[in-house]
Amino acid sequence: MKKIVVANQKGGVAKTTTAVHLAVGLALAGKRTLLVDMDPQANATFLVLGNEPEAESVYDLLLCGRRALEVVQATRRPLLEIVPSNVKLAAAERELVGTVEGQKRLRASLSELDGLDRYDYMIVDAPPSLGLLTINALAAADEVLIPVPSSIFALKGIQQLEETIKMVRRELSCPWLHISGVLLTVYENTHVARDVRAAVEERFGSIVYRAAIPKTVKFEESHGRALSLFEYAPDHAAALAYRSFVEEVLHRGYT
Repeated sequence: MKKIVVANQKGGVAKTTTAVHLAVGLALAGKRTLLVDMDPQANATFLVLGNEPEAESVYDLLLCGRRALEVVQATRRPLLEIVPSNVKLAAAERELVGTVEGQKRLRASLSELDGLDRYDYMIVDAPPSLGLLTINALAAADEVLIPVPSSIFALKGIQQLEETIKMVRRELSCPWLHISGVLLTVYENTHVARDVRAAVEERFGSIVYRAAIPKTVKFEESHGRALSLFEYAPDHAAALAYRSFVEEVLHRGYT
């Protein structure tokens, strides 16, 4: 099982949109996929489950001793399951501080899945911060995928994320953790966007995906209906871009 965390401490970078479309796209490609929502805003949970009844969540996994398979929920999409989030997770940062190995609680809680042939991929949607929840998400993953918006401030703060990744590798016994991909998001066909791509490619080289996700109101429309763009507007340029991105992920050998 490949474990990919989608992370960027900045908001407005299409982080959750990317995590959900990657998870849904992998499932549509025939890959058994688990989406783990580590964001207290629970937007990924809403996009996948809609207005579902209150249920056990990743909070119960981290702090109430629930087993992973007790909190996993099926979705209406074949091959896609989710460990959902809810508002209770907002208190987890404070509560994890006082727990034994609180920075590695998610990894320990999900370890039972490693011995099961249940999933091909695990996609973790990290919160827009560099707190304990994000550190937990990084420590539970193999690879980090960074969505980067096409703005003049695109690379601002990325160094902090890179330093956090290095800290997790060094101090939490995760020597394998690495940045495996950078995806340009909120992309517009402007000189600024082209300059940003050039700067991102200069910094990250071949791990920058060729696909770039265009800015469009279609995302807001589909989000309001708890649908991915694959379902809401499958022929739209943004849906085609996410489809190309998923194909690149698969082509890079994440099997």
